[in-house]
Amino acid sequence: MTLAGRPALRRFVAALLAAGLAGCSTDSPSPPAPSAAARTWRAVELPAPPGTPGRTVLRDVTFCPGHWFAVGAVATSVDATRPAAWSSTDGRSWHPLAIEAKTYYGEQNILSSVACRNGRMAAVGAKVGGAHGNPRTSSWYETAAGTLREVTAPFELYGGPQAVNVSRLDAGPAGWLITGNRMSGAAAWTSADATRFDIHERAPGLASTAAGESWAFDGVPSGAGWLVVGGYLPTGRIDRDAAGWTSPDGRSWTAIPAAEPTPDYEELQRVAVADVPVAVGVRGGRFVAWRLQGQTWVPAGAFGAVAPAGRGGVRSVAYADGVLTAVTSDGIAYSLWSSPDGGRAWSPVAMPAQVAAGADSAVAVAVGPGGVLLIADDAQKALIYLDETDR
Repeated sequence: MTLAGRPALRRFVAALLAAGLAGCSTDSPSPPAPSAAARTWRAVELPAPPGTPGRTVLRDVTFCPGHWFAVGAVATSVDATRPAAWSSTDGRSWHPLAIEAKTYYGEQNILSSVACRNGRMAAVGAKVGGAHGNPRTSSWYETAAGTLREVTAPFELYGGPQAVNVSRLDAGPAGWLITGNRMSGAAAWTSADATRFDIHERAPGLASTAAGESWAFDGVPSGAGWLVVGGYLPTGRIDRDAAGWTSPDGRSWTAIPAAEPTPDYEELQRVAVADVPVAVGVRGGRFVAWRLQGQTWVPAGAFGAVAPAGRGGVRSVAYADGVLTAVTSDGIAYSLWSSPDGGRAWSPVAMPAQVAAGADSAVAVAVGPGGVLLIADDAQKALIYLDETDR
């Protein structure tokens, strides 16, 4: 469907253009902060899942044709949580999915990443625990009956002495992909149906070598295979360069370097497929979008700024009908940005609620036929916001 066929997104772009685009050359200093495009947001409070009442925790949201999915947890105390997920056909009315946990830590998971394929969702979650206080990670899949079921897996599939982190879950024609990192560098886990994942660590072309260390953040489908984005630290350097990798099967990979690497710290943190794959990350003290041109990441537009002492980064990116939408954290607070030209120029969008950056807060975005849908969790209350400007 074209942009003309989606009035909500068309009005979204018009408001951005009226507010003035904030993108500029990636080499220019930070410009004065532009005014944010005003939006009309409808707040939606999710129904409580069955079980002991508690605070709703939201961490991620996604859309695939006919379905929205949101994931997180229910927190009944500071340390007591249980996994939770919701689905909707219109973004306004939601219902909780039944949860079928299989393990001790699965019963306590906070679901952090969600993807969907053919109308069904899968998720990844974790709970810190054990003698060393490491995340105990689980994957989950939706059954034909609509239950979200935990996948039982060997401890060292995600944990153990080689573990570093598990980052994101994505879906595509080839099935499902989890990106993350091991002691050997960037790694991937793949599955045809999300009921069982195979790990690819020390994978040729993806893992670290004597020449440098790789790090993976996110992935998307690429043809019949996968594209993963992250950073690469050449041996003898202290700053990463933006990097990506492609694979037809998750087993062997081909590196995609970035054009014009600089002495600044650079990495690609989230990726979406627009007219070409567009990855959004950081370069020095600014957020930057890179476009995949042939077999090279080319910097397109810079925007915003990262607080010098903050742990900022790109938290979420979505694309539909010519519009890229990104959630960033400057280390102090979350912000919402949009680009109508494939990442070259960016403009801020007024958030429905101010959310401070922190380990217990989250903001994420998804885009569907109804427009932009945002989750916002300030560690006190979690809500879904649907863009209803001019409706």
